[in-house]
Formats: sequence, C-alpha cells, structure tokens
Amino acid sequence: MTRYQPATVPTFYFIGVTTGKSSIMRVFPAWARHLGLGESVIKGMDFPLHADPAAYREAVAFIKDDPLSLGALVTTHKIDLFKAARDLFDVVDPHATLMGETSCLSKREGKLVCHAKDPISSGLAIDGFLRPGYFAETGAEVMSMGAGGSTIALTWHLMRKERGADVPSRIVVTNRSQPRLDEIAHIHAELGSSVLVEYVLANRPELNDRAMAGLKPGSLVINATGLGKDASGSPITDAGVFPERGIAWDLNYRGDLVFLDQARRQQAARGLQMEDGWTYFIHGWTQVIAEVFDITIPTSGPAFDEISRIAVGAAKG
Repeated sequence: MTRYQPATVPTFYFIGVTTGKSSIMRVFPAWARHLGLGESVIKGMDFPLHADPAAYREAVAFIKDDPLSLGALVTTHKIDLFKAARDLFDVVDPHATLMGETSCLSKREGKLVCHAKDPISSGLAIDGFLRPGYFAETGAEVMSMGAGGSTIALTWHLMRKERGADVPSRIVVTNRSQPRLDEIAHIHAELGSSVLVEYVLANRPELNDRAMAGLKPGSLVINATGLGKDASGSPITDAGVFPERGIAWDLNYRGDLVFLDQARRQQAARGLQMEDGWTYFIHGWTQVIAEVFDITIPTSGPAFDEISRIAVGAAKG
C-alpha cells in the first residue's frame, strides 16, 4: 500500500526538502507552455534530510510503476536516494555510477533510468561566470564546503583531464562528517586527476574559516552545504576572511543567503565577485526537463536567454 495517488495527467516530480517554497513551482508551468509540454504538471515530494531508506524506495517504486508519472528531479537527497533505491533502477548512467548519486529519474521504453545531471549543469554554470583559462592564468584554488552531490559534480568538472592546464592549483573540500569526505575522496581517486585535493573535517564554522584563510588570491569559495536554504545560517562565521579578488558562489538562490551577505560586507575591501545559484538553478532544471520529456533545450544563445527570461518573470509573479 502506497501513500501516493496515481497521476491523472503527465506528472513530473520534484524530490526535495521544502519543494513548495521553490520558484520552480511557478516557473515550470510557464516553461511547459513555452516548450509545448501540454497538460504536464509538477508535484513536490518532501523528505527530511537523510530520510528513512524505505521512504525513498517507496517514492521511486511509485514513480517507476505509475504510467503517468514521467520522472523526477532529485535535490538534496541525491546520494541517499541512490543508495536506497539502486536496485530499482533499470539503467544507471555512467555519471551516476561513478558518483553514486542521482539527480534525475526518467523513463525510456518502460525502463526507469537513473541519471546524474549535475556534472553537466554545474559545468555550464561555472563556465558561465569563469572565463576560459581562468585557473591556468591565475593559479587560483577552489574551496567547496559540503561534500554532497553538488561538490562531487563541480569538482569532477574542474578536475577533468580535458581541461588541460586550466584546473585549480588545489581543491579543498570540507564537510561536517567524515563518511562523505571518504566517499568523495574515493570518487576523486577513480578520476585519476593530477589536481591536489585536500579533505577537511569541519564540524564547526571556525574550521571553514581557517581553511578559507589559506586560499590563494582569486580563489573560488563555494557554499554547497544547503545552509541558507535547507537550514538557516552559513558554513563560515562573520570573522571568516575571503581570498583577495576571490569569487564567492552560493549554490542557493533562495533563502537567507547569509553566506553572500558575509561576502558582500567584504566585497569592496577584498575585491570579491559574488554569484548566487540562479543560473545553476536554470541549467539544473532544464537539463532534467529535457531528459524526462525527451526534448532538446538550448544551453546558450537567444533561445536559452528566453527560457531564463521566462523563469525570472514567473518566479517574481
């Protein structure tokens, strides 16, 4: 017996923590009209952080077996849901296999397909605000706080051998618990990259401050913890000092965004560039929507700009 009711129209699910607060609930209907998705609707599935594996399995089994349930975007629970429901997936794409996570569930020819789209969407977002050759020219480093799916994807993109010399001179990954650090270290080892990576157990914000203080000028500092959206606060304290001419990137686009407030107070003195998660949000969703509905959505140019404009208008509406 499942707590989920069979879909009566083509339904796309959003598996998260506080899905009702997300702009996508207003944006998707506008995009659906623009993309010609007919009467398709979006529906949220909320789970607490690190939910019972049985709850994840129930949701995945329902989507798999319900004819009008087309697929899902998964956020926050990417790793936990993958582990809980691994045997329910008929096909697992190479990124999902390597990273041990899923951000997208789709169906093809009666089979449930598990994808990890973050390596693509995060790469598109980074390349949107960092010029080609940035790391090769500056020798800058990267610090990502939070060792979940987003950091796995971001670091994969930045460590790829195809980038040649345009890779960070060092990557620092911090996390509040050791097991996730061990997992990401294992994934990085599989990549065979020459980039130096340090893994820092930071169960107090002061430890993130300390790690950030050791970064070179121009370095990229990422809040990939969910703090500011899924929970209140920031992974650093108000005493934390950003690298000179650094870039502060908060993967959140909604919530308190305390991390960006802290960066803003240092912006003039440290010469900081600040980025929120809005473009990451756009790429993340459009990559999954394209997969679930089996359509092509541009990632740049006038057609992508129009999709972004529609999203801004719907989010504010």
